[in-house]
Amino acid sequence: MVRLLDLGIEKLNNMILDMAELSTKAVTTAIQAYTEGKDVRKEIFEWSEKLRFIQDEVSELAVELIARYQPVASDLRFIKSSMEITYGLSRFGRYAYDITTVLSMFGDLSKCDHSTIIKMADKVKVMICKSIEAFIKRDVELARTLSNMDDEVDNMYKEYVKRIIENKESNLRCSVSATLILRYLERIADHANSIGDKVIYIITGESVPRK
Repeated sequence: MVRLLDLGIEKLNNMILDMAELSTKAVTTAIQAYTEGKDVRKEIFEWSEKLRFIQDEVSELAVELIARYQPVASDLRFIKSSMEITYGLSRFGRYAYDITTVLSMFGDLSKCDHSTIIKMADKVKVMICKSIEAFIKRDVELARTLSNMDDEVDNMYKEYVKRIIENKESNLRCSVSATLILRYLERIADHANSIGDKVIYIITGESVPRK
């Protein structure tokens, strides 16, 4: 006999998967639009708002399930973690929108060197995919790989900032706009890593200490 709690958990799981698909699409579209000089603010904003709406629904359902059924062990860990996972997915959408606003702030950036942004974006997109895959498969070992990738992204960001500080002849508009984009990507990577931490917690009960 299927428990009502199980139906609620399944609904939570499906909502998270819907958010994962939309948030991945938002980040990928925003990065591509930036490198191609396209304005997709309206589209990404709508996706970001939809993600925020689903996040609120997840929180409401999670609280209801805890109050009504008083789950324990892995069920409770999953329900609690669903709220934090969907927060991270919602932030993917928000940072994707922030990326799209850079063009409106700085104008034509087609002559800027986008190589560092593209390199970091590729790594961040892999992190997003791995965090979602780890959640879907409940794969602890895959989730653990995200921490080192997050460190790599952090180092890329710090190295770029150090480089532009030392290079006094750099194009200020290109440097500042790229720094903003890299910062948004770095934050997305943090949230992807956090999703991995939640997967580990759901399966093992182990709380991963933050750095």
